[in-house]
Amino acid sequence: MKKVLSLSLVSALALGALSACGDEESEASNNGSGDGEKLTIWSFTDELEEPIEVFEERHGVDIELTIIPIEDYPTRLRPVLENGTGAPDVFTGELAFIKDWVEQGYWEDLSQDPYNAEELEDDFIDYVFDMGRDSEGTLKALSWQTTPGGVFYRRSIAEEVLGTDDPDEIGERFSTMDGMFEVGEELKAAGYRLFPDEGAVRWFSQGQDPQPWVNEDNELLLTEERMNHFDYAKELREKDMTAFAPEWSPAWFAAMDGKINYNAGWDEVEEEGSNEVEVFSYALPTWGLHSVLKVNAEETAGDWAVTNGPTPYFWGGTWLGIYSGSDNKDLAWEFVKMMTHDEEFLTDWALDTGDVLAYLPVTEEIKDEFQDDFLAGQNNYKFFLEEAELIDADTVTRYDQQIDTMFGSMVEDYVEGARTKEEAINEFYNLVRNAYPQIQVPNQ
Repeated sequence: MKKVLSLSLVSALALGALSACGDEESEASNNGSGDGEKLTIWSFTDELEEPIEVFEERHGVDIELTIIPIEDYPTRLRPVLENGTGAPDVFTGELAFIKDWVEQGYWEDLSQDPYNAEELEDDFIDYVFDMGRDSEGTLKALSWQTTPGGVFYRRSIAEEVLGTDDPDEIGERFSTMDGMFEVGEELKAAGYRLFPDEGAVRWFSQGQDPQPWVNEDNELLLTEERMNHFDYAKELREKDMTAFAPEWSPAWFAAMDGKINYNAGWDEVEEEGSNEVEVFSYALPTWGLHSVLKVNAEETAGDWAVTNGPTPYFWGGTWLGIYSGSDNKDLAWEFVKMMTHDEEFLTDWALDTGDVLAYLPVTEEIKDEFQDDFLAGQNNYKFFLEEAELIDADTVTRYDQQIDTMFGSMVEDYVEGARTKEEAINEFYNLVRNAYPQIQVPNQ
């Protein structure tokens, strides 16, 4: 799945599904040998394919998995959930729309008998469990994974320019925005670039005390930290600390594996160029290691490490639950159980895929021994679990997907010089006011 707006938060959030999305819709019937029982599952991600094979073998049933690209998923799924015709027994939800969907009544109440999933609360990372609740506190969906983010950086460049490749020492230098920009200046002086493009800084612009876009009084909150996003992105551009390789462009991917042509934009990457540059780091979440970096970094494999940025963040994630109108809820719950809190299955899954789990009974057993050769043996699993504990689900609202897009487009306009900062903020207010008349927007 490719996204084209480097400063749009929703594009980034939707890419949480990149670890499993295909460009084309596919429908796969995975046939087991059983008594004719059948379970239907819809998702925007193919990461359920292997678990489905395990479930079929365990239960002797058939599962039909329908995969729909993320950009079409809500519009394809919502009508069948509304009328019940052809609706799946189990369906997934992504971070970009999870807080909207838990309010709709599509998912079964997992707090009630026979599920009693509230009893599992202490076994999950807090924000992951809380994201599956509606505004009344009713639990509708569960997830097996946590998706905190970090900064992946090149060890060899760190050693050359900063005198160390140690993640703790680099993390200390990256612990504030000022410190991160100081590193950017040192890298530039040595011929490198801090990030591929300005989009990376968005994750750290909410500050140490992030707030939701819309509060309980239905008021839009454009905090001072969010306002600083304009200035941080502009500073990266004006001080030439990026390679001008837009997020998800060919150059953005190519820079993971070595030098690229400076300011390649959205063009295809040329084999050679006279104005080449190397990128030091990428802001990516857990799934970014396996589905982005490892896929595109062959020559630089083993030269990477991960550390913290100025503030914790998370990006993407997959939740799943049972369709409230399903006639096959018992079997559907068995699948949800296996996927989210079956210790045997999840242990095998984590060790095989590196997926960072949200289920604590398993993570406590495996976290200390984890290491990844791609990261020169670093225990990234333990790092990400510590970052996950710092995340607050209360900052996520049902409006985020569209508001993030609006805000990102205005930041981009400012960086490109199409609007002044004041003009960009005023237009952002207009966009929100027109899209959501019920939200109270500050006076201009």
